[in-house]
Amino acid sequence: MSEPIRFYYRGAVQEVHDAAPTQTVLQHLREDLHCTGTKEGCAEGDCGACTVVVASLVDGQVEMKTVNACIQLTPTLDGKALFSVEDLQQPDGELHPVQQAMVECHGSQCGFCTPGFVMSLWGMYLKKDGAAPTRCEIDDGLSGNLCRCTGYRPIIDAARRMSELPKVTFDRGALAQQLQGLQRTSLHTYAARGQQFHAPRTVDELVQLRADKPQATLLAGSTDVGLWVTKQLRDLGDIIYLGNVAALKTISVADGQLEIGAGASLNDAYAALCEHYPEELSELWQRFASLPIRNAGTLGGNVANGSPIGDSMPWLIALGTQIVLRGTGGQRTMPLEDFYLGYQKKDLRPDEFVAALRVPLPRAGVQFRTYKLAKRFDQDISAVCAAFAFELDGERIVAARIAFGGMAATPQRATQTETFLRNQAWSEENLVIAMGLLADDYAPLSDMRASNSYRMTTAQNLLRRFWLETRRSAPLLRTALNAYACRA
Repeated sequence: MSEPIRFYYRGAVQEVHDAAPTQTVLQHLREDLHCTGTKEGCAEGDCGACTVVVASLVDGQVEMKTVNACIQLTPTLDGKALFSVEDLQQPDGELHPVQQAMVECHGSQCGFCTPGFVMSLWGMYLKKDGAAPTRCEIDDGLSGNLCRCTGYRPIIDAARRMSELPKVTFDRGALAQQLQGLQRTSLHTYAARGQQFHAPRTVDELVQLRADKPQATLLAGSTDVGLWVTKQLRDLGDIIYLGNVAALKTISVADGQLEIGAGASLNDAYAALCEHYPEELSELWQRFASLPIRNAGTLGGNVANGSPIGDSMPWLIALGTQIVLRGTGGQRTMPLEDFYLGYQKKDLRPDEFVAALRVPLPRAGVQFRTYKLAKRFDQDISAVCAAFAFELDGERIVAARIAFGGMAATPQRATQTETFLRNQAWSEENLVIAMGLLADDYAPLSDMRASNSYRMTTAQNLLRRFWLETRRSAPLLRTALNAYACRA
């Protein structure tokens, strides 16, 4: 039986009965609710003109995050609250401090991107409770917003200025009460226009749904699947949404491993990981897409997608991560590298889904690094992503794990190079041989991001960089590497 989509917006509960399950939040705002402040720029989560804030009830507390409305599907709003730029107008007609700061600092010219910037700044304002953000927090908070005519300096000035204006508070308690009445305790099914959208609440419901509908599209953060709709115009068929399964969002430590549920957001996952690998992963966390994408996307989804250029897989593989799969036959576990059988091909049975990732915690003697090469520092796809994890006994290599993204049809280990290095001295002579062997492990392609020769040369040079940082005599300090990282 189909139940309507219910969410809180502009002071009232909205009910949606007949929108297509693949309608985006942006389309619903503009076409159905006629709230046109939110704009469509790229329709793929890159420009931020469509930025909104979505509030969820998590363990009784309101959690508010900026997301891209252009790739989020309307049924995912069920049980949540939506805030767009129209919500910022104050009861007395005055501008919100975020908006007033943009006016005072001349932060808008054509105005098309301005609502998205305002919502990103509002999300920052809420997080800081009106306190002044640091420059690093400003840069990170605006990493998903592109401006083509104003320039960023006056917008950054506005981000500083907004905390100097009279403070406007936000009543999270009242919102929590509104959201409490919208919560569901079991499977929610929304059907319209010949398509079904299923949102299970428990793992058992998800297992049964997956078994009953093996051809259905699994949807988590919608940062990839959303583009199947907006860019590829795919027919997704029935959809199974993982975002309401609380058990898939848990993160815990046990038996020397950090277990990350497949539904945990990229931000939550990397926050937990950086508690254990602060120097190694802090920069990659900051450079992984943008804040709205990290708020919505999941680490499990990034892995399940199997993109050859995904930033998470190389370092997960280098560390020896295990992937946990769940289906009607129970649970099975395998090394992450064995999950990828070929380009966009995975060892995943029709009734299975990715349930969790088990990441080994740091061990004495293991040197681990990961590096990302891209044309831009923020929000860019890697040309090459490298990861190295060497177990060293003095100057001898006990074991070596090397993985690259962007060098093959799947994230892939450099097995021949690893074999040579095992039980060898970690010396410059052996380094040079290993750099040459990378050409036997990989045959990279050329595309718009980089040529094959660039990829091979930089992959070899990244191995040298790893040696410079981990050699026993006069290792290179990582100060330069972490100069831009906010999260250490």
